[in-house]
Amino acid sequence: MMTKMMMKTKTSPTKTQPSAAVCDGLKKLIREVPDFPKKGILFYDITTLLRDKLGFARLIDALSEHYIGKEIDLVLGMEARGFIFGPALAYRLNAGFVPVRKPGKLPAETLKISYELEYGSNALEIHKDAIQKGQRILIVDDLLATGGTAAATADLASQLGARIAGLAFVVELDFLKGRERLANYDVFSLLHYDR
Repeated sequence: MMTKMMMKTKTSPTKTQPSAAVCDGLKKLIREVPDFPKKGILFYDITTLLRDKLGFARLIDALSEHYIGKEIDLVLGMEARGFIFGPALAYRLNAGFVPVRKPGKLPAETLKISYELEYGSNALEIHKDAIQKGQRILIVDDLLATGGTAAATADLASQLGARIAGLAFVVELDFLKGRERLANYDVFSLLHYDR
């Protein structure tokens, strides 16, 4: 009885927001670099968080906690930092991992999408056989800024018949309002910045 109770609690999707203490602790591990990549920009450098073994473990645990019990089949990670978090999250969720890459990087037949960014355009590709129709997928990346890359990835997955269970981000720059572009999806961001 005790084992069943513990398992039920562990897989319950009701606890979705990690404690403020966990988030504050993770934020303290992120280096702020002023004037990078250009003057006037404050860059949040996650490499200092990644190198901290306890911080990285807490990050993956906090992200996965939101999706445990939501029957995720695949985690999609966008090149390049989505490749850091995607496989670790997939492992924790007992799901597969699918890379979404820049054009020309995948060896088999692909589906491609081009999209506009605030400073130009970009494109992404996914293998055409990466997702089976009806599979529940989670899209993960390090940063939600304007939402262009995430929206393009969701579009690619939808074209392949995926059911999008959510989009997960380590950091969200709230002032850029990228969440508004993803209003049709469950968007979960662990750390929020307003500047």
